[in-house]
Amino acid sequence: MRVPSRSPGQQPVSPTAPARRRPSGVPPRRPATAAPDLAAYRAAVADLLVEVGALADAASTRARQVLIDERLREPALAAVLDATPQGVLGARETLLLEMVRYQPNPRNSARDLTALVRIYLLSRIDVLWWQDAPTFVTDDQVNGSADLVDLEWLRRRDLLRFRYQEQPATVLGRATRGLRRRLRPDATPRTAGLLFRRARREVVALLNDIGREFTASAPPATPSLWVTSLVRSAEHQYRLRRLGYAAMLPSGHCLGYSVDVELNWFERFGARDALAELLLARQESGEINVIDEGQAWHLCLAPSARRRLRQAYEAEMGV
Repeated sequence: MRVPSRSPGQQPVSPTAPARRRPSGVPPRRPATAAPDLAAYRAAVADLLVEVGALADAASTRARQVLIDERLREPALAAVLDATPQGVLGARETLLLEMVRYQPNPRNSARDLTALVRIYLLSRIDVLWWQDAPTFVTDDQVNGSADLVDLEWLRRRDLLRFRYQEQPATVLGRATRGLRRRLRPDATPRTAGLLFRRARREVVALLNDIGREFTASAPPATPSLWVTSLVRSAEHQYRLRRLGYAAMLPSGHCLGYSVDVELNWFERFGARDALAELLLARQESGEINVIDEGQAWHLCLAPSARRRLRQAYEAEMGV
């Protein structure tokens, strides 16, 4: 059963507020707070994007800044942003900086400023959910983590209901990949592939579940669900940013709970809409967060679904 996330938020602390003494031996009281309304947050983001799109030209920089400053303080948006480690002010400053630095390029999933704002703000739900999870800082931490399993080991035993490809590790491998794309340009999605073929067990169970549902609902002869990105280290996230990708920080990818799945490639099989509807239905149920990033969609597992999916993985793998 899918249960909506009930992750509590954090209360902002004023740096000028005087310290209050507590009697010795009495534990501190944490004020009860309701979980932010994510549906209202997503609706408020959608409304904001319309206004950002109307101020897309370079001459509107100041107007965009005023708009962002005002709208992020509105209750539906502030409730989520204030519950993240950065708070509303930190989120505002980071978003404005990302907008100033933004340069469109073919690698960037943010095709324009509107897409950049959408990706940043919706990715804050991932941060809200998993703010206490440890980050994979380096590539070595990803490769050596006992919390991650090797996808290739599972694939060879026919235990995966989705497909992926690894990034070529050599010049010869890259040349071979390029030749295949020239000979059969639409045989696979146009993606660099996975740097790390590793994933959390819960994420494997989620992707297997989505993969089975997609196969059942898509037209006949549609290829399997295709995963374009899984866990990343923060080290790799910075490399992607230097290359021009819209790689946000902090990121659910660096915690191991986010994935990207191909969408546009399935248009040629008449299956893109079926996959999109499937993913949005799972978001509606509270199981995942979904961000439309164009060619691929970003998914983040909700903490409330973690236990069920871990049990599903253990049952499916016989462990």
